[in-house]
Amino acid sequence: MTESQTNKETLTVAIGSDHAGFRLKKEINRMLQEEGYSFKDFGTFSEESVDYPDIAIDVAKAVRSGEYQRGILICGTGIGIGIAANKMEGIRAALCHDTFSAKASREHNDANILTMGERIVGPGLARDIAAVWLQTDFAGGRHARRVQKIIDFEKK
Repeated sequence: MTESQTNKETLTVAIGSDHAGFRLKKEINRMLQEEGYSFKDFGTFSEESVDYPDIAIDVAKAVRSGEYQRGILICGTGIGIGIAANKMEGIRAALCHDTFSAKASREHNDANILTMGERIVGPGLARDIAAVWLQTDFAGGRHARRVQKIIDFEKK
């Protein structure tokens, strides 16, 4: 099995949120547990205000190191936490608020972090988005060439 092939029993997921995404993160944690994914919650663990870059950095480092194959980050909109994660070399964080984008971000862009906004999507849709994103493999082919260009560029 290649790294991009999805298997619930072997796929490892790092998850985190700021205070504005805390409740939705709890819902996604339940879904991960119910579906049998191996995951670690990097915080935050309450609705007390925290700085989203701190959480994004912790999850992005865990994904970049290879300790976790994928990451999920949640804030109020999914925007700020994704911007912070994308500053790290090797991270391709995709903001997805629908299942089509979630599938495409994996198939075409080999996104390794999913970002969502608690103030944008409800828990049912967020579960669907996360499930599709986790179950979708990178298509490779012509998309691999394009992703490689991104990887090459960020090393300059």
